[in-house]
Amino acid sequence: MGGVKPRAVFLDRDGTLNVKAAAHEYITSVDDFVWLKDATSGLARLAGAGYLLAIVSNQRGVGRGLFSADVLDEIEERIQSDLASSGSAITAFRYCLHDYDATCDCRKPKPGLITRLADELDLDLESSWMIGDDDSDVLAGRSAGVRTVLIGAEPTTSRPDLVADSLAAASEMICATDAQPAPVVPTPDSNSAIRA
Repeated sequence: MGGVKPRAVFLDRDGTLNVKAAAHEYITSVDDFVWLKDATSGLARLAGAGYLLAIVSNQRGVGRGLFSADVLDEIEERIQSDLASSGSAITAFRYCLHDYDATCDCRKPKPGLITRLADELDLDLESSWMIGDDDSDVLAGRSAGVRTVLIGAEPTTSRPDLVADSLAAASEMICATDAQPAPVVPTPDSNSAIRA
């Protein structure tokens, strides 16, 4: 008989953890990766609260040949190195490398990156969250059955569970939400039981 499944926070990368490149441009080297203010403290808070952390990111620039998958590896190493000082780490990195016209199920707003990772790691999706800076992140999360937070913007085509101005604020909101006790469901009095 299995134990309790772990809960996770799935995270978009660009615009959520780090400063996003200008429109139609990409983070093409590890030197382009610049943390957003307090993002590392937000990740540390989530890890400290027992959430497994996973990055799920669309990276079509690889598929278009604008930079290599080696750059993704170098950025992963940088992220893990920077997080080590706070005692947190990313458990998994998953990317969609396909272009817009691909018929894949992994490019957000489709949920494939999340659902496949949940299967691999045997995660509890109902207790998990997706944080991102775009409606596509929220739509992917909702399709996968996780709760969602949109950061840095107001939703236009999605309905996130929470809206926050930063990853740090999102982490506080998630921890506060999950710390609340479950609502008490009244149980029927034995005298009110229906008898056949």
